[in-house]
Amino acid sequence: MYELIIANRNYSSWSMRPWVLMRALQIPFAERLLLFHANSGAGDFRNFSPSGRVPCLVDGAVKVWDSLAIAEYLAERHAGVWPLDTAARAWARSAAAEMHSGFQALRNVCSMNIGLRIRLHQLSPALQADLSRLGALWAQGLNAHGGPWLAGDRFGAVDAFFAPVATRVQSYGLPLPQPAAQYVQRLLDFTPVSEWVSAGIAEPWRDAGHEADVLEHGEIILDLRAAPRQE
Repeated sequence: MYELIIANRNYSSWSMRPWVLMRALQIPFAERLLLFHANSGAGDFRNFSPSGRVPCLVDGAVKVWDSLAIAEYLAERHAGVWPLDTAARAWARSAAAEMHSGFQALRNVCSMNIGLRIRLHQLSPALQADLSRLGALWAQGLNAHGGPWLAGDRFGAVDAFFAPVATRVQSYGLPLPQPAAQYVQRLLDFTPVSEWVSAGIAEPWRDAGHEADVLEHGEIILDLRAAPRQE
C-alpha cells in the first residue's frame, strides 16, 4: 500500500492535492502526518523526503516528493487521474502545471489557513490579476469540457490542484465571477475536500510562521479552529 506523508491540513496546500485526489479516486493509502512546527528548518523532513518538503508518496522503495510528480506517478498506475480524451488531458495538465508554478500573488498574500476567516488589508493589482486569471481559466475548462469539473464530468488531478485555492477563496472572501464562484462551492462541497477542511479545522496545532503570514496581509475576523495545543 502507498504511504502518503503530509503536514498540517490547516496549512499545507501541497499536501492537500494528492490526498484529495487519492481519496476521490479511491486509491488506498496509509497517511503519515508530520507537523510543521515540530520540523523547523525542514531538517527532519529530509529524513523521508529528498527535497525536505511535503507531500511525499512512498511506494515500497520508491519515493515521489512533489505533488505534480505524485499525480503523474499515480496516473501511470490508476485510471482517472487525467481525462481519457487527448485534448482534455492536455488542457488539464496545462492548467495543473500553471497552478503548480504560477499564481504567486495568491500564494504570497493568501497563505492557506483553512480555519480562519480573514479580511485583507488591500486587494493588490497583482492579486486581482491572479483572480481574474483563475476566473478565465476555470470558465474555459468548464465551457470546453461540459463540467461539472474542469476537464469533464469526473473529478481529476486538475481539480485536486485547485482544491486549496477554493479554501483560500473561502478564508479570505476573495471575489470571483460566475461560474468560478460556483466551482469553488462545488469543490468545498465535494466529500474528500470537505473531509480535509473539517480535519484541518479540528487540528489543535499552530505554526508561528504560517500564523504570521496571515497577519502580515490581513486581519482575522473569525477563528473556527480547535483550541491550540503545543506539541
